[in-house]
Amino acid sequence: MEVVAMFIPSPHGYTWQQRAELWARYRAGDSVREIARDLAKDPGALHGVIRKQGGISPRLRARSALALSLDERERISRGLAAGESYRAIGRALGRAASTISREVARHGGPTKYRAVRADAVAWKSARRPKACRLASRPRLRYLIAAKLKLRWSPEQISAWLRRTYPHEPELHVSHETIYRSLYVQARGVLKKELLRHLRTGRVVRRARASTRKGQGRGQIVDAIPISARPAEVEDRAVPGHWEGDLLAGGGNTHIATLVERTSRFTILVKVESKEPGRVVPALIRQIRRLPAHVARSLTWDRGKELAHHQRFTVATGVQVYFCDPYSPWQRGTNENTNGLLRQYFPTGTSLANVTQRQLDAVAAQLNGRPRKTLDFRTPAEVFDEAVALIA
Repeated sequence: MEVVAMFIPSPHGYTWQQRAELWARYRAGDSVREIARDLAKDPGALHGVIRKQGGISPRLRARSALALSLDERERISRGLAAGESYRAIGRALGRAASTISREVARHGGPTKYRAVRADAVAWKSARRPKACRLASRPRLRYLIAAKLKLRWSPEQISAWLRRTYPHEPELHVSHETIYRSLYVQARGVLKKELLRHLRTGRVVRRARASTRKGQGRGQIVDAIPISARPAEVEDRAVPGHWEGDLLAGGGNTHIATLVERTSRFTILVKVESKEPGRVVPALIRQIRRLPAHVARSLTWDRGKELAHHQRFTVATGVQVYFCDPYSPWQRGTNENTNGLLRQYFPTGTSLANVTQRQLDAVAAQLNGRPRKTLDFRTPAEVFDEAVALIA
């Protein structure tokens, strides 16, 4: 397969070489302004190209081995200028004389044939847009849309389809196909409003390039550092070790989040405020509902809301360990879950009127979503299995 000649102009006035650089750098996380400056293009024009593709780089086109190449067309042009017959030109190229005859007739005849123009026209007319897989499979489209409304990610949906319908390949689809059906304007197979159910809610897909910043949270009296945590917590071999934090909402409102490290099972707890006198009693009530063998330890950030951690340990028998300063990544399972929760509680949304019943419903949805890290089983499945094995 021959990759397209790089000097052939593409739509929007970019060469294919420029488009390849644009998408390679966009995937690497470079800003549109930087890319536009280096390509000597207007940033607005680049935004237009990227938005039309939904932030997803188009597949690189390739030339069929059966098609004439630019070099072969140059040889045809030289042969015509020298007065050679179609048979002679075909013999020199290892092509049939009829192939040469059709090529020349298609592009203006012997006197008007130009290799570069013929190659560009042939490349453009060779486009054969394929119908999207989802366009011809309404049942598959319905299943995907239903799971997107439950805030499942395309990767979770793809894995679920393969597990649920192993003998129906017509219902199998890659997560990239789902993303393309959502983001690429030209497809329009899945409704655009389904984009709001994705975790980011973006209308353009972006490269995953970000950094986390820690926040100073003050000192906790008699805090046991995470370095003193038993090895069984680190390797996730034994269930019952939890990570926790407060998720902030607008107007200084919060909810407490607890995530079990082995299964990623999530519990959400309504708290009246972030004061230790409010947070710790709410956590105690929740932990006491769990079987003792799945309530072993709790890892928390340096937040003052758990300043009464000793009271919590006495009441529940659960030891609390605190992350190092500026190191929220040390409770990464909880951090990731808090990110998922922003689909339900966007930044700035007041949590004051959210009821415990509503929090339980959200937790049930999260616990029913398959996770890649669990081999696409759900947290509820894994948690139930762990409880049954130990009980």
